[in-house]
Amino acid sequence: MIGHSEKPSESWKNLKWKKFRRELFRLQVRLFKAVQAGDMRKARSLQKLILKSRAARLLAIRQVTQLNAGKKTAGIDGKASLNHEERFALEELLKKDYLNWHHSKLRQIPIPKKDGKTRILKVPTIADRAWQCLAKYALEPAHEATFHERSYGFRAGRSAHDAQRILFNNLRSSCNGINKRVIELDIEKCFDRINHSAIMDNLIAPQGMNRGIFRCLKAGVNPEFPEQGTPQGGVISPLLANIALNGIESIHRYHRCCKRGCKITPNTPPGDITEPSIRYADDMVIILRPEDDANEVLGKISQFLADRGMNISGKKTKITATTDGFDFLGWNFKVQNNGKFRSTPSVDNFKAFRQKIKAIINCSNYGSEEKAKRLAPLVRGWRNYHRHCKMDGSRNSLYHIETRAYKVFNKEAKNDRYSSKKLLDKAFPDVPYSENKHVNVRGNKSPFDGDIPYWSERNSKLYDGETVLLP
Repeated sequence: MIGHSEKPSESWKNLKWKKFRRELFRLQVRLFKAVQAGDMRKARSLQKLILKSRAARLLAIRQVTQLNAGKKTAGIDGKASLNHEERFALEELLKKDYLNWHHSKLRQIPIPKKDGKTRILKVPTIADRAWQCLAKYALEPAHEATFHERSYGFRAGRSAHDAQRILFNNLRSSCNGINKRVIELDIEKCFDRINHSAIMDNLIAPQGMNRGIFRCLKAGVNPEFPEQGTPQGGVISPLLANIALNGIESIHRYHRCCKRGCKITPNTPPGDITEPSIRYADDMVIILRPEDDANEVLGKISQFLADRGMNISGKKTKITATTDGFDFLGWNFKVQNNGKFRSTPSVDNFKAFRQKIKAIINCSNYGSEEKAKRLAPLVRGWRNYHRHCKMDGSRNSLYHIETRAYKVFNKEAKNDRYSSKKLLDKAFPDVPYSENKHVNVRGNKSPFDGDIPYWSERNSKLYDGETVLLP
C-alpha cells in the first residue's frame, strides 16, 4: 500500500525492482528444471506461485507501461498510458483476477506490407497486455525446457546472429556448402491461421491460465476462421506461435556420417543425428544435401502445418542453390564459386535503411545537430546488426551516404569543415566488424537453466558497450 506521506510516483520509483527480478527469476529457474525433469505437477504449482507473486505482477505492469516499444499504443479503450496510481490499481486487479481474466476486444490497426497488401495489427488494452506479460512469465520457462535448439526467434538468450552462425557452420567450405541447396520456407498467414487446438493441446499451464489464454485467442479471431489465429500485437503471441510450431525443425534429419542410404533407427544415438533446419519465428531455412529429396521434405512439412491449420506459401517458398544466394533475416547468404561462404546485408534491408537515413538528412524542419542526434542510433543499430557480415565495399561501408550527409552538414554550417566533420563522426559512429565470429548459444542452453557462470560470461562477451536508461 502507498504511505500517506508518499506520492504514488515516488512510491512506484522506490519499489525494489532488483529484488523483484531476483524473486521472479528464482521461481522461473525452478519451473524450468521441474519441466526438464518431467514433474508437471510441480511445474503447474510453480506457475501458480508466479501468477500469485506481487513481484511478477509489478514487473509485468512495468514492462508493458514503461519498457516495451509499443507502450504508448492505445487499445480499444483509448488508454495510451497509465499514471502511477492507475498502475497500482491494475496490480490489485491482477491480484484478484489473475486466474479468471476476461479479455477486452482488440483495436485493429492496418499495417502496409512490402507486396502492397496490408496486415492487421490487433492491439490489446494495457490491462490485457499486463495480464499477458504475467502469463508469459509463467509460460516461457516451462516451454523453454521443451523447445528445439534450432529455434531462435522471440526466445530468451537467443538472437538472429545465432541463426546466422548456424548457416555459416553448415555451408562453409569444410562442410561442402557449394553442393548444397536450401528450402526458403514461407508459411502463409502464419499468425492468422494457427489452429487454437494446436496451441491449447501443447500448453503447459494450470487450468485458470488455460482459460485466460483461450479467451485471449478468441478475443482476436477472424469471424471467417473462428478456430484459428493469434492476435499480432499481443505480448504473448510470439510465444504461442513458437509453441504451435515447435517440432518442425526435426522433420528433416539425417545421420551425421553423410553416407547415402544411411538410415536413422530408434537406437541411433542423438549425437549421430543432425537436423539442418533453422527457424526464426515463422521464417525458416532447411539445408539439403545433393541426395535429399526436396519434395519429400516439403510434403512432410505440409502435413505438419496442415495439422496446425496452416499452409506453405507456394509463391514465396523456394528451393535455391547455395551458389545462387538467398535472403534470410535481412541478410543475403551465398556460397561463392571458390566454396567460401559470405553473408552481407540484403538489398531490401539496405534500401529500407537508406530511405530512413535520406529522410533525416534531407529534412528541412531541423538543423544538423538534431539530424546527427537522430542518425546516430539508427546507424549504430544497423551496423551492430550486420557486424558479423562482410561489410567492405562502398555500399555497406555507407561511403556514399556519409558523403551526402557531409555536404548537407557543411552547407548548413556555412562551410565550417571542422564542425561538419565533428557532426559526421557523431552521426555515423564506428562499429567493429568480425565476419562470422559470433559465438553461438550452446545446444539447448536457456537463461532459465540457472547456469549463472555461463550466461554471465556469454552476456559480457556479447555486450556492445551501449547502455539503456530505464524510465
